[in-house]
Amino acid sequence: MTNKKVLFQNKEFDGWQTLNDTVMGGSSSAYCENTNSGLLLKGNIIEKAGGFVSCRSPIYKPSLNINKYQSFELKLEGQGRTFKFAVACEDDLLGLTEFIPGGLRWIKSFPTKRFGTTNIQIPFVSLLPSVRANKVNFPFKFKPSKIKRLQLLHSKFGDQGLLNNEFKAGPIKILIKSISVL
Repeated sequence: MTNKKVLFQNKEFDGWQTLNDTVMGGSSSAYCENTNSGLLLKGNIIEKAGGFVSCRSPIYKPSLNINKYQSFELKLEGQGRTFKFAVACEDDLLGLTEFIPGGLRWIKSFPTKRFGTTNIQIPFVSLLPSVRANKVNFPFKFKPSKIKRLQLLHSKFGDQGLLNNEFKAGPIKILIKSISVL
């Protein structure tokens, strides 16, 4: 295992964009803002007809190769909410997984402290294949050498299509301080 590599921190979240439940008929409204302290996700979550807000990185071209590492590390102020970290990878199936509505994502849910900074490590082996918050039973393999995009969501759904017991509709304001690999 190699040393820590910081992917994003402080003002270095250039190109990150909001993706909210409005893409599927929901009415949550939130935005991502690059600040001196990190990436701010701020807005209002409405559970009806959706129930999620998120920030996601630009698409990596070429793909990000983090094959020398074993886990992600996130530092954020999360208001005691449970979040879902999602990773999109290139596949070895001629891009066929991109034709799956919502795309194949590798996800892991995690809780945060109500106050202060939460430091969370997400080992690559703990990431689960998912499509639109539903478990995928096909034996896909996570490809740390072919990372296309990273995303952080607060959603009414957690891992495996189950409900997120810590989901909170209403105002949200979180700060993603950094994303690294270890």
